[in-house]
Amino acid sequence: MILLTGVTGLTGSAVLQACVAEGLPVRALVRDPAKAAGLPGGVDVVPGDLLDPPTSAFDGVDRALLISSADKRLVETQRAFIDAAKRAGVGHVVKMSGRGCRDGSGFRFARMHAGIERYLAGSGLAWSVLRPSQFMPVYFREVPSIRRDGVLALPMGDAKLAPVDVGDIARVAVALLRGEGEDGGRYEMTGPEALTMTEVAARIAAVAGRPVRYVDADPAGKRAALLAAGIPGFFADAMDELFAERRTGAEESRVDLGTHERFGVRPTTFAEFARRHAAVFRGDTPPSHLWASGWVDAPVVTEHLPFS
Repeated sequence: MILLTGVTGLTGSAVLQACVAEGLPVRALVRDPAKAAGLPGGVDVVPGDLLDPPTSAFDGVDRALLISSADKRLVETQRAFIDAAKRAGVGHVVKMSGRGCRDGSGFRFARMHAGIERYLAGSGLAWSVLRPSQFMPVYFREVPSIRRDGVLALPMGDAKLAPVDVGDIARVAVALLRGEGEDGGRYEMTGPEALTMTEVAARIAAVAGRPVRYVDADPAGKRAALLAAGIPGFFADAMDELFAERRTGAEESRVDLGTHERFGVRPTTFAEFARRHAAVFRGDTPPSHLWASGWVDAPVVTEHLPFS
């Protein structure tokens, strides 16, 4: 049995769908049972919180996927789950982390994940860590200005990023949950291209039905816009830190397809991703998961988007 967490979020839901498609036995730990109503049939749903997961969640579980929302209690939450998994005798924990996670990072969540990785490595459990770069769906956040002004406004200068498709991440996660990886493996993942924001804008324009130009936004102005959209100050500050890291040559600018090759996953290009989600970039339909990081629930910012 495989235990999944974070299944109502962007990455966790993709992993769940991939597990179901392969016929793997899956159990989902869900904090809000109401959100589990749309999960695929055949998934064993257990209500509970990662801070204090019920022992029933671990019955018969050999492998578990650890994903939780990036919030102030991230370290506490994930440590509690790791401790519970160890007590229950889980065979292997796969943790979703991020590229560039290190103690010296200027981005608070990168520092948190680095500490959690160390805690997992010292737990006595068998483990592996997935470290994806920027998720492609984060550009859904910019749809309002793309639709209204034809502008992709981000404080990124001329920095490059190599965003990765969530579907690619899910396929590797499933391989790890099947036992195909190594104990103690850290698997970096990026997309196949390092793109400037001008190049990202061009790929969005190709499917959006209108010209889209990149504007190098003022960092303070971007933070103010996030606050105006109802984003809590803690998260607006975190985004400001992340933009600063990426402007100064982030690890996410280096293409690394070793994990794709290791598990036989064809890397998805940003152009392919944009074509698949053309209706979102045109503003015809909302994305299924708006705030791709999981930092806030979609309703907080949905009212500021042009979707009816």
